[in-house]
Amino acid sequence: MNSSPQNPTPSAEIAETAARWVLRRDRGLTAAEQDELSQWLAADPRHGEALALHRWGWDELDRLTGLQTSLGAVPDPDLFAPRARARSRRWWQWAGGATLAAMAAAAIGLIFLPGRKTDSAFPPASATPLPPTALAAPCERRTLADGSVVDLNRGAVLETAFAAGERRVTLVRGEANFTVARDVARPFIVTAAGVSVRAVGTVFNVRLDRAGVEVVVAEGKVRVDPPAGGAAETSLLTVGQSTVVPLAEAAAAPRVVTLNAEELAARLAWQPRLLDFTDAPLGEIVAEFNRRNPVRLRVDEPEVAALRLSAAFRSDNVEGFVRLMESDFGLRAEWRSGGEIVLRRAK
Repeated sequence: MNSSPQNPTPSAEIAETAARWVLRRDRGLTAAEQDELSQWLAADPRHGEALALHRWGWDELDRLTGLQTSLGAVPDPDLFAPRARARSRRWWQWAGGATLAAMAAAAIGLIFLPGRKTDSAFPPASATPLPPTALAAPCERRTLADGSVVDLNRGAVLETAFAAGERRVTLVRGEANFTVARDVARPFIVTAAGVSVRAVGTVFNVRLDRAGVEVVVAEGKVRVDPPAGGAAETSLLTVGQSTVVPLAEAAAAPRVVTLNAEELAARLAWQPRLLDFTDAPLGEIVAEFNRRNPVRLRVDEPEVAALRLSAAFRSDNVEGFVRLMESDFGLRAEWRSGGEIVLRRAK
């Protein structure tokens, strides 16, 4: 016996209704709404499947947002707000008031089942370039034994050696941002290729590549000592200042430069933060990810770039964003060499 309804509801309508129920359940159902939901679920087995799929998509969006580990050079009150308050802002919908699948079908003929490049976003070149999957993975945050916090850009390697009189960290490769716990009795020293950066309580960024060591100060002040035996002199940096200590023997002496707000933000753009979009085209979201990450997202099809989405994402979780586009929005990702990911309609 066929248990399917004689006049089945179109799948796009089921998907849209399921998405609406996910949003309503998230803010809490009244007793009447709970009864209405139960009746809707009992009417057709496809309703429960659609609700479970959209519920998964909502939870996946929560994971992408990653509020409990959201990072940023400057604290953002929204990142530390109670979960219920932050959650209420993370609804998502397609333009024009319809949710998820229905408007997506109208936009590109599918039923969806749920910038600017900056050098500081890139790990230093190496003999073995990082694959796209590594470049798209989230950055790492570590809390050291003294309470200092280190944000590691992708591919960075760090070693620590704390003693009674000092806290010493060695940046072996890559880029890291340090938020130092204040301890006057034990200075905090970061070394990279012989360059030493000394601080007591401050926030600063260190980037090591083949050419030199770049230091950028976001809070407080640091002292930068060049490698022993070199001709360069010690530099003192305060908030908003930067210097690059070259590693070549015949290179010019380092100089301290003062960065404006835009330049400072560009230097630190790799650091993870919450990206919040409201009715934004996918092309704009992709451009913002590209501005903050070494892997490059690409959307060649105009109709895909024009898709509109309201959502919040962690800026460093490119892989999670791509997986969500594949699982919930009918797109296909092609991972290419050279750190490029192309998003297109699934065939």
